[in-house]
Amino acid sequence: MIPIVDRYWLKNAHVPASLIESDQFATQTLGEHPVSANRLPQQKRFLLTQALADNLPIQNPAAPRFCGGVATAGTQSKSKIQNRMLPTREGLTLVDLEIVEGAIARIIPASSEIFPPPSIDLRRGIVFPCFVDMHAHLDKGHIWERSPNPDGTFDRALATALTDARQYWQAEDVYRRMEFGIKCSYAHGTKAIRTHIDSYGEQADISLGTFKTLQQEWADRITLQAVSLVTLDYYQTPPGVALADKIAEIGGILGGVAYMHPELDRQLDAVFSLAQERGLDLDFHADENGDPNSICLQRIAAAALRHQFSGQIICGHCCSLAVQPPEVVSQTLDLVKQAGIGIVSLPMCNLYLQDRKSGQTPYWRGITKVHEIKQQGIAVTFASDNCRDPFYGFGDGDVLEVFNQAVRIAHLDMPYGDWCCSVTKTAADLIGLPKVGRIGVGLPADLILFKARYFSELLSRPQHDRIVLRNGKPIDATLPDYEQLDD
Repeated sequence: MIPIVDRYWLKNAHVPASLIESDQFATQTLGEHPVSANRLPQQKRFLLTQALADNLPIQNPAAPRFCGGVATAGTQSKSKIQNRMLPTREGLTLVDLEIVEGAIARIIPASSEIFPPPSIDLRRGIVFPCFVDMHAHLDKGHIWERSPNPDGTFDRALATALTDARQYWQAEDVYRRMEFGIKCSYAHGTKAIRTHIDSYGEQADISLGTFKTLQQEWADRITLQAVSLVTLDYYQTPPGVALADKIAEIGGILGGVAYMHPELDRQLDAVFSLAQERGLDLDFHADENGDPNSICLQRIAAAALRHQFSGQIICGHCCSLAVQPPEVVSQTLDLVKQAGIGIVSLPMCNLYLQDRKSGQTPYWRGITKVHEIKQQGIAVTFASDNCRDPFYGFGDGDVLEVFNQAVRIAHLDMPYGDWCCSVTKTAADLIGLPKVGRIGVGLPADLILFKARYFSELLSRPQHDRIVLRNGKPIDATLPDYEQLDD
């Protein structure tokens, strides 16, 4: 379907308006003619025609004209052009995308213009930028068959994973499972993964060393980031300080699990000090429970303000916020906003683990208050978390599935608004990738093409026939066979 050439058009693409860089696709009026706001004058092939730039009449589409190989637009009424640019009720806008040498050269309202071949009519198929999965556990992934969770609870997940690590987690095993997870994510259309890695003692050397190897091997295809994962008290010990040094050495993120504890504030002070001294960002697991008295998120935010921390802070899970009194939620979110903390919800894992009691139907969905968080102007995202391990017995590293389930679990569909940014643009911004997860002129053509035309179609089928483009070229999206995990 996609030609292997340096230049082509994707026509009639349904793109979420919120994922198009506003300064790239904003319309301005030169006389009577809306044009692309960014003409990239330093790159000749990206120029709009001089006719448009000089506010000359735009030609009739029935008699197209080509200037230097670039088609000018046909004469059409201002109202018709603007109508094509208006997003649908789902926030989708119909555009034509020009791809030149692996980058997006132009984004214009879809039209009947005739462009130099080749061009592909997507027939209103949805186009996303590649996904960002900002909270994963690649080192734990795909151990379910040898170490299933016997009762599906969080406590048994912890114990089972620890037993599996002690028995199996040597470099070869960790490499095989982590690479399998990366292959799955890449095939589904993910461009960046931030993974938390268990980092106690000797395991840190094994798993972080394996991570560095995979990071280098996949550098041209997927961005990998590592976060250390230990309980916060570990950073009050010499091995914890050494771990912080190691994270700084590999360019990682300092992280850990926060639990309610009499020494929590001192633990947080130690972590924040280590991060500040080494210029590291922070990424916490917080309040992964249904206890209304668990206010680790609030304490993390207070610590950030106390230390005047200038780095990026992410807090994952934050489940207990959903079962706390309104006044506690309000106080917590006020501090979170002041501290500039981003929140990542893990809907599938939280739904699986939270409120699980043998023989009882769960009462709540396990996720945090994503709507209230967003309403406060706090960045909130969704990610995959665990995959086929004791914490979540399913999953395939498909961020579309994450978004699909988030829409159902968190009621993101009335309206969809800009929630698609939560697995693309917003997530990329939070992990320091400002050119990823969006569609804009001059950016790489790293795109996912779906046959589905509307969100109701996109989220009703698994979209196994999606086409993933990297630098404008389709990748081999064949998923790895599970036999690759066998001994």
